[in-house]
Amino acid sequence: MGSNGASIEKISWMSSKEASEYLGVSLQTLYRFIDDGSLPAYQMGRVIRLKYPEVLEFIEGLRIRPGTLNSVLGRTQNG
Repeated sequence: MGSNGASIEKISWMSSKEASEYLGVSLQTLYRFIDDGSLPAYQMGRVIRLKYPEVLEFIEGLRIRPGTLNSVLGRTQNG
């Protein structure tokens, strides 16, 4: 607890390597997600870190909604 009675929540950090392995993508793909703004990341000196809860949010944002798979795959209803 801080001196004013507020608790300080510990941040669960992931390294770039840990995040890429967790997501099942290459480091290059992870860096592309970060660079295009899809996945928040934090630079601490020369090290890039990601917050575990934000990685989970990123995954949830990729979820395919029911009934949209044909449009995702570029198929028509009959194709």
